[in-house]
Amino acid sequence: MTYHPKSDFMTVMMERGFLADCTDYQGLDEALTKGVTPAYIGFDATAKSLHVGSLIQIMMLRWFQKTGHKPITLMGGGTTKVGDPSFRADERPLLTENQIDDNIAGIKKVFAAYIDYDSDAENAALMLNNAEWLDGLNYLEFLRDIGRHFSVNRMLAFESVKSRLDREQSLSFLEFNYMILQAYDFLELNRRYGCLLQMGGSDQWGNIVNGIDLTRRVLDHEIYGLTSPLLTTSDGKKMGKSQDGAVWLNADMCSSYQFWQFWRNTTDADTGRFLKLYTELPLDECKRLGALEGSEINAAKIILANEVTTLLHGAEAARAAETTAREVFEKGGVGDDLPTYELSADELGDGISIVQLIVKSGLVKSGKEAKRLISENGAKLNDEPLTDAGLMLDATAFAAPIKLSAGKKRHALVKLS
Repeated sequence: MTYHPKSDFMTVMMERGFLADCTDYQGLDEALTKGVTPAYIGFDATAKSLHVGSLIQIMMLRWFQKTGHKPITLMGGGTTKVGDPSFRADERPLLTENQIDDNIAGIKKVFAAYIDYDSDAENAALMLNNAEWLDGLNYLEFLRDIGRHFSVNRMLAFESVKSRLDREQSLSFLEFNYMILQAYDFLELNRRYGCLLQMGGSDQWGNIVNGIDLTRRVLDHEIYGLTSPLLTTSDGKKMGKSQDGAVWLNADMCSSYQFWQFWRNTTDADTGRFLKLYTELPLDECKRLGALEGSEINAAKIILANEVTTLLHGAEAARAAETTAREVFEKGGVGDDLPTYELSADELGDGISIVQLIVKSGLVKSGKEAKRLISENGAKLNDEPLTDAGLMLDATAFAAPIKLSAGKKRHALVKLS
């Protein structure tokens, strides 16, 4: 791609590695030079928090506002009732309206850390919910006015659908409607707010193109689509997943220390790329830090962890997390900010096995995993190697908080409540 952008936003997207594809580079770039432009990204409410995998999209909205434009965060209160089938092997479980509302309330908390919704500026962000226009649709009118613009042959040819059918996995009629509803979102946002751009991960390309085609057919308006790469780490893992599952953005589901530690554990090969995508450090600094080698790259990882944690949880939380990490790793001490499990007297009873305790602390998911960790010399109790899977602990063992470790990087405290 040799296009040289004029707009600040497109320059940032291309220089920092956000851009996978665009429906019309030049057309969008020129539209962005003409004044404040609205753009949106949709987020379905399938859980009470987004995870790190969504952070690239949140950063795109943040940069969009920082370069003078108007971001629209679209909550999928309507589309979540259907479920996006894109590149999934099975149908998503259907959620109730109350579950969806609860999830939206949880997800909304994160955006305020990144995007300004409250100012009087022309580019103040909007937080919308597509249930506003999808919930009240009349089915027959919708089929006549909107459905007639969609070719089933074309929809079947989209990679997200084709891959499911090629594997002979069922695709319900409910899910098949998802791309029509998402296309309709773009049409409504263009009609109501003059929204010119939809952004999303590259798995959303087909859905975005559908929305552009529909809006051209119904309103005869020129609009655009832009996608970011679907990120995997250099070792092939899906971005946002750790050894313990998803890395959530809400503090009540993933503490600021755990979040900090996730970024501190970035592989050497990913450090420079993640600095460009997930921090606002100048590009030259990101390149300099990413090029460090040996033990020096660890300093770059700490900067990465501090910068990303500061954006989400604040500078104080980032400092506390770094302090805790230093106490845990450099001094072998017990950090104040470590994930802590409070053990009740009832749970303790006359005594509790170390295997149960490791599971309750959240370091592993099952007793079988805990036993394997101990047998492979990966577990520590108060920084001492733990070799006896049959060890029982009574109340006297909890005179002070107990520190448990799984490998070198994961730690938890257990104390009596």
